[in-house]
Amino acid sequence: MPIRLLFVCLGNICRSPSAENIMNHLLQQRQLEGKVVCESAGTSSYHLGSPPDRRMNVAAQKRGLTLVGSARQFQPEDFSQFDWILAMDRSNYRDILSLDSTGAYRERVRLLCNFCRDRDQQEVPDPYYGGEAGFDNVIELLLDACNGLLDFLESQQLAGGKSEISDI
Repeated sequence: MPIRLLFVCLGNICRSPSAENIMNHLLQQRQLEGKVVCESAGTSSYHLGSPPDRRMNVAAQKRGLTLVGSARQFQPEDFSQFDWILAMDRSNYRDILSLDSTGAYRERVRLLCNFCRDRDQQEVPDPYYGGEAGFDNVIELLLDACNGLLDFLESQQLAGGKSEISDI
């Protein structure tokens, strides 16, 4: 059974689809397709059905990545469908947890930046209202965080380790 990851930001057109596509790229590079399944969602309904932001795609293409997908909103059912729910920032983290009224899934929700290896940022900033440099920064940050997350998954869960989600 594959590990299921859900990346979540506000509108699901910049950060979370970038994380989803970056992780899928890394899975291909490490020949781990099928062991991890990725999706993305937004906490808002602003952009339902929209493709990833054009500016985000430009930043991704500079690194040989193409962003695909269409925006959808996070739903309470997602808690039971995904092993890990990875929020881009504290605001989205709180919004996700507010939908888990019993706290049953709290251990599945993490800030993606907790997995950064080289950068010490706590949140993935929203580049939507900024310039080109913000989109480039987000791609670099997501590459670091997704590599760190995949390292963790490989060493713990994919390798059959005994670590649980709550161990991080």
